[in-house]
Amino acid sequence: MIELDVQSRKPIYEQLMDKFKELMINEVLLEHNQLPSIRLLAQELTINPNTIQKAYKQLESDGYIYTLPGKGNFVAPPKSIKNSLKEVKIRNELEKVLAEAMYIGIEKHEIHRLVKDISPLRKGGDS
Repeated sequence: MIELDVQSRKPIYEQLMDKFKELMINEVLLEHNQLPSIRLLAQELTINPNTIQKAYKQLESDGYIYTLPGKGNFVAPPKSIKNSLKEVKIRNELEKVLAEAMYIGIEKHEIHRLVKDISPLRKGGDS
């Protein structure tokens, strides 16, 4: 389910966070699904449990998951993600990518078509 690149310069906990976010966005992990326990995931991935704990804490801080004491970690409903800061960050990144795309010659209508193609993939998004 989760593969990490130990050769990458990106820290393992960030790779783990990205993988979980990807699974949530692609609706492999649905809201209120329980995440693997830290101990189990550490054994599966053969990484330090503290690394997983750090990823889970950051995901919880960012609003992607929530913890029920004694029960584990669960996927948070999409609306509970801290929108304001995250939205600003995503908008800034998107502006940079779009500016670069237009600079290298991708036409606006092609970008629009790509956005239209992506929209139906995400439930609850504006069309």
